[in-house]
Amino acid sequence: MTDADAAELLQAVQESLAHLRPWMPWAAGDYGAPELAEFLADAANGWERGTLFPHLITVDDAIVGLVTANRKRGDDIVEIGYWLHPAHTGRGHVTAATAELVEFAFALKGVRGVQIWHDEANVASSGVPRRLGFTEVDRRTPPREPAIGNRVGVDVVWELRR
Repeated sequence: MTDADAAELLQAVQESLAHLRPWMPWAAGDYGAPELAEFLADAANGWERGTLFPHLITVDDAIVGLVTANRKRGDDIVEIGYWLHPAHTGRGHVTAATAELVEFAFALKGVRGVQIWHDEANVASSGVPRRLGFTEVDRRTPPREPAIGNRVGVDVVWELRR
C-alpha cells in the first residue's frame, strides 16, 4: 500500500461507510482525506516498527477493502482485522486475504498465535475465522470498543495457534 493508492482507497472507504458504521468505530463519523492521511502515516510507521501490517484487498486491480495484521497485544500474538466494500461481500475475498495474512503473521519472528476479534452480533465477520479453522477462545464484556450501531457489546475472540 502506497500513497499512490490513497485516492482509490479513500473512495472505497467512503462508499463503504454506511456498511461499516454499525461495526467500526473509526467509520462512525465522516472519513476524508485527513483521516486517510493519518491512517497511511500510522501504517508506514507500523511497518517500520514491525507492529502494523495493512494489506489492500483488490479485485480486478481495484481496491475493495483492507486486511490488517497488528501486533498490539504482544509479541507472540497478531490480531487480524478486515473490512470490505459492500458490493464485494459474500464472495470469499476477505477469507482469502485473511488466509494469506495468517501465513504472513506466522512468518513474523516469535508469533505463536493469530486472533480475530469481532462483536457477537457481527455474524458475517464470524464466518472468516470459522472457515479458516480458528477456535473461539473467549467472549468478553465489556468490549474493547464502544457498543455502537448494531454492536451488542460482546467481543468474540477467535484464535489459531501455530
